[in-house]
Amino acid sequence: MTQIFNFSAGPAVLPKEVLQQAAHDMLDWHGSGMSVMEMSHRGPEFSSIHRQAMIDLRELLNVPANYKILFQQGGGLGQNAIVPLNLAGRRPDPVIDFVHTGTWSGKSAKEAARFARVNIAASSELDHFTRVPARDTWRLSDDASYLHICTNETIDGVEYPDAPDVPADLPIVADMSSHILSRQIDISKYGVIFAGAQKNIGPAGLTLVIVREDLLDFASPQCPSAFHWKTCAEHDSLYNTPPTYAIYIAGLVFAWLKQRGGVAAMEVINIEKARLLYAALDADDFYANRVDPAYRSRMNIPFYLRDESLNEQFLAGAKERGLLQLKGHKSVGGMRASIYNAMPIEGVQALVDYLNTFAGR
Repeated sequence: MTQIFNFSAGPAVLPKEVLQQAAHDMLDWHGSGMSVMEMSHRGPEFSSIHRQAMIDLRELLNVPANYKILFQQGGGLGQNAIVPLNLAGRRPDPVIDFVHTGTWSGKSAKEAARFARVNIAASSELDHFTRVPARDTWRLSDDASYLHICTNETIDGVEYPDAPDVPADLPIVADMSSHILSRQIDISKYGVIFAGAQKNIGPAGLTLVIVREDLLDFASPQCPSAFHWKTCAEHDSLYNTPPTYAIYIAGLVFAWLKQRGGVAAMEVINIEKARLLYAALDADDFYANRVDPAYRSRMNIPFYLRDESLNEQFLAGAKERGLLQLKGHKSVGGMRASIYNAMPIEGVQALVDYLNTFAGR
């Protein structure tokens, strides 16, 4: 059988070892006689799964003690509403600053505008979302409730190299859905980090939120209790029934990452995978990645064929070789390779070999 490599942007590839462990545990988790999907979320079996996942994630990301880790539902789009419902109340006449670097930060701003005034402090739209706007061009509000950024644009392939420098009293809310756990980050530079799990953590249904404790209690009266961060934190993410199976799979992924040396070791591998793929795309003008090299994503790499009439032929040939889910997002066209943590370097090399063959190199 042809070796399959899944380049989907999400739901995305999971480590083979994690899937094998989940298959082994499916009918009987650790002799309990139950599948994880059948367990009470308040029973001792799931409590141990939940607790270990929290411990491992805090260790992997080096989360400071004054931050709470929440497991919620609703995905990244849900957090686009949940964040302003929890934070806009920091100011009496709330305004939220946004840096618009692509599709997802744009969606976030549109949703937040339902709950507060939105200020687009900077945008790279005129540059076709090929970079992060230079910091000296940002026009931040004098009294914003917070600044929202998407640190890795899944569709446009733009990634922040580091946290931006902003005033100390302006909390940064970062959507890290598509690159969390792929690189080392300084959590203390952010007020809130959120991430849908289905890209680099586990299956769809789980949303990770890391929130500084001093930001827990600014929710508006309209915020549903199940999405109120303070309530969720006080109940250890068990105020309502959490996505138990997704948490279990995420816990297996966290353990898998620790076995491989943690985030620092994974970052080294991710740098090499991205280097290999970008080198193949940059070899000549047969392919094009349009993102400024200083802001190229390591996780989501969009590219275009010089002759786009060859797109379907390219995709058909890729499928024959077991290279799946390479079609670009419908909003931008072209191709896209998502090379998350679970994508082995062998998969990237297989794609590079095909790029070279198709280009006739």
